[in-house]
Amino acid sequence: MSELANLLDIARRAAALAGEVIMPLYASGTAVELKADRTPVTAADRNAELAVREFLARECPGHGILGEEFGESPGDGRHRWVLDPIDGTKSFVHHVPLFGTLIALERDGVPVVGVIACHAAGETASAARGLGAFLNGEPIHVSAVDRLEDATVSMTSYARTAAMHPKGFASLVSQCGLARAWGDCYGYLMVAAGRAEVMLDPEMSIWDAAALYPVITEAGGGFSQWDGTPGVGGSVVATNGVLHGAVLAALREDAGQ
Repeated sequence: MSELANLLDIARRAAALAGEVIMPLYASGTAVELKADRTPVTAADRNAELAVREFLARECPGHGILGEEFGESPGDGRHRWVLDPIDGTKSFVHHVPLFGTLIALERDGVPVVGVIACHAAGETASAARGLGAFLNGEPIHVSAVDRLEDATVSMTSYARTAAMHPKGFASLVSQCGLARAWGDCYGYLMVAAGRAEVMLDPEMSIWDAAALYPVITEAGGGFSQWDGTPGVGGSVVATNGVLHGAVLAALREDAGQ
């Protein structure tokens, strides 16, 4: 097994461990608190991150770890795990099965391993650089749709996205065949698996985005910020690759470009 294949296996096992912590609380319900930024957090978020941190520290001593709930533990300066124990806590709280655990490994600042584990949906997408992308262990690839009028576009929040990018978002949605709010990380799984062509988020933290990058790109898709800057940043446009230029062109209408 290659080094990256081994690290991908570790990431998958870490995500499965998170699911073992999360799903009993999904079934029974758990108290919700508001963080300083007014986003929700639950015992499931915290307990899952702690379990994954302990697992990764044991499996990969010397690697750094950054998590949404407990911040950064420095490592060797080259390898850093980036964790979001529950991406979509609002969905989790309201029993909408689109939430998931996101786990990425950065090497020299670039995500090279990614896992999107949608526990309630029973689907886990994963990828490592040069090894391809997988859904529940089987290879996946983005769709071959090459016209916006035949494309499905999704976003986490229709209202928020429209408010932040009114002209560009309206232009894109009007050109696409179908628009749906399959939000949180599940929308990116949909693109990687060829079920949708475009997924948008106008604001993303590193723990929201890092795991998505390897999954989308290894599935053959395009991944950039809204202005077209490649890689992981503060916003995300994920596509089937073929339509990436057309999507960015529509979104640029807000900037008058």
